[in-house]
Amino acid sequence: MVVDEAYAEFSHGQEQSAISLLPNRPRLLVSRTMSKAFAFAGARLGYLAADPAVIDALRLVRLPYHLSAFTQAAAEAALDHSQELLATVADIQVQRDRLLVELAELGYDPYRSDANFVLFAGVEDPNAMFEALLARGILVRNVGIPNTLRVTAGTPSETTAFLEALADLTHRG
Repeated sequence: MVVDEAYAEFSHGQEQSAISLLPNRPRLLVSRTMSKAFAFAGARLGYLAADPAVIDALRLVRLPYHLSAFTQAAAEAALDHSQELLATVADIQVQRDRLLVELAELGYDPYRSDANFVLFAGVEDPNAMFEALLARGILVRNVGIPNTLRVTAGTPSETTAFLEALADLTHRG
């Protein structure tokens, strides 16, 4: 079983990592990434925690130069500054939770989130709303689930801009 903990740092219960379940579970693998909390998407860098025998087997099939020197240097710099980089996670959590409250106040149905985004239902025409928000310079994601859109939590001003635009478009009807 593979547990993807890409958004673990954004979780309400950060202490609940599947890594603690690894002992005596040779078929459990836990993956983490620097893409989300470290805002390091372009580097495509992460790690896998698993039983040593699984790691040894994976070493046999991985590419010999799977990480560029640039990616390694950038990762080392990010780890050296992890406190500063991870400090933004708390700010994003505040905005995510603000989105949950204010989307509900606008009449939408937001789903609880332990990530840096919120999926919300109640969007009559997601394609039209996506385009209307895009025309205002606001990018959300239509993930193909009927009557839903997904918005990523950002800075306070980005959250305000999104909510104001959505409120305006919602009330125009």
